[in-house]
Amino acid sequence: MFLSVSFYLLLSFSSLLFLCTGIFLNFGCEYFLEFNVLTLNSASLSFIMLFDWLSLLLSSYVLFISSMILKYTKEYMLEDKNLKRFIILMLLFIFSMLMMIFSPNLISILLGWDGLGLVSYALVIYYQNIKSYNAGMLTALSNRVGDAALLMSIAWMMSLGSWNLFTIGVFMDNKLMFFVSWFIILAAITKSAQIPFSSWLPAAMAAPTPVSSLVHSSTLVTAGVYLLIRSSEGFSSSMLTILLYGSLLTMFMAGMGANFEFDLKKIIALSTLSQLGMMIIILCMGNVKLAVFHLLVHALFKALLFMCAGAIIHNLGNHQDIRFMGGVSYFMPLTCVCMNISNFALCGLPFLSGFYSKDLLAEFLSFNFPGSFVYFLFFFSVGLTVSYSMRLSYYMFWSDLNFLSLSSFSDSNGKIMLKGMMGLVILVIIKGSILSWFLFETPMFLVLPIYMKFMTIFMIFLGALLGYEFSQMNLCYSAKSLDFIVVSSFYANMWNLPILSTFGLNPHFLFLGKKFFKTVDSGWLEYYGSKNLYLNLKSLTQISQIFSKNHIKILVFSCLGIVLFLFLL
Repeated sequence: MFLSVSFYLLLSFSSLLFLCTGIFLNFGCEYFLEFNVLTLNSASLSFIMLFDWLSLLLSSYVLFISSMILKYTKEYMLEDKNLKRFIILMLLFIFSMLMMIFSPNLISILLGWDGLGLVSYALVIYYQNIKSYNAGMLTALSNRVGDAALLMSIAWMMSLGSWNLFTIGVFMDNKLMFFVSWFIILAAITKSAQIPFSSWLPAAMAAPTPVSSLVHSSTLVTAGVYLLIRSSEGFSSSMLTILLYGSLLTMFMAGMGANFEFDLKKIIALSTLSQLGMMIIILCMGNVKLAVFHLLVHALFKALLFMCAGAIIHNLGNHQDIRFMGGVSYFMPLTCVCMNISNFALCGLPFLSGFYSKDLLAEFLSFNFPGSFVYFLFFFSVGLTVSYSMRLSYYMFWSDLNFLSLSSFSDSNGKIMLKGMMGLVILVIIKGSILSWFLFETPMFLVLPIYMKFMTIFMIFLGALLGYEFSQMNLCYSAKSLDFIVVSSFYANMWNLPILSTFGLNPHFLFLGKKFFKTVDSGWLEYYGSKNLYLNLKSLTQISQIFSKNHIKILVFSCLGIVLFLFLL
């Protein structure tokens, strides 16, 4: 009952917000709701809610995808004893994201930002095993770096008298904005898992699949991109260039890693990482609307991709290794059709929703041509997207079934899950064309040389060929992979970033933190700080009280004592 009510509420609110977006875009409206909480030294601490086309559109997507995921959860988590607790955590997660979307103020953003971090930790460790606990700790510690950066940017903006992101362009000439901008970028890249904070994203796959679907489509990882979109006016060209190269390397690294990965959910997680890199690259190139366009389209097909993967994992007795799969399309045709549609949308196949944003992204990058290195690495990464999608399809649909002989799985085992998927698959097909008319007043028409126009299609065919080659490279027993074992292991381990995150850096920081806590916080600061200071003040107060209560007696006896002492001398 509670689940059904949540589903219908989210769906109705989503429809309402989407209608409001059309009205706001048509009339160019923006509404602010400001609640003044505190005024301190001419700095006004206020809670602001901003209603514009971007916040309304993104929130409608978040609510719609969340409603479909809640429908899907009804069957996926059916046997869970704490289903109500899980739903409440999911709703808190959605609420935190909405709070972040509607807040253009850094302090109120921090409430939603920290809410996302805290609830994501609770959801990642939901299955309560050692793998989940380790993944949750890595997720929490990585995100705390961004939280600390956001707190630092709030502290630096104190002297500007405003924490509003829509006024950030006004203070561009102020030297403080240099530090504020860098801290905002640091916060965004930790949340969006860009290099060097990429390792937590595949690790967070320890969470239940509905959580993964929600996190990777429209909530946690997109929060960083959304923060960059809101504060993009305050970044200098040098900052954007550094961010562009970081995102480009993330896109390439994630694409290569997905081609060597065998965990189904981790392959899709690395795919998200690659697409986030693409969004930030276009944002750095200066086209904010195009980045929003791809963010929204990606949210739809990535949610569907995770839901299909979850349905297959659910039917295969919770096995996630793609080497166990094969010939799944014979047993689960409807789920596989949905998965293929979302995979084709991810690759940018005409005329699915992914094509409208990805093709425009590639052409916009070609039109601005940021340099040969960026250009070719970007297009090679686009090819890698097709490559890992082709490899995934080969292992799941075309290879031989490697699962247990006595097993029964079919679409009829998950009818409610299919209803959740069917709600998304129609939008994955048509929403790209609708949004392209909805967001752009005039269609973007880019005139390019013929070889640049055909570069995208050429990389797609090259990627398909590469995907077939990668599908023949099994890291365990294939001769091809053994010939390149060092390179294969390096790419499969995401350039050793998980090792650096878990074994290299964090223990040293934690050990240093422990030392500081014991020697400084619980040691010297206790002696010279609050505890010892309190005891000294207490004893001095007691002595002064004795003097104040008995001052005449003490004065007389003191004088008598002095006289006696002088007389004896």
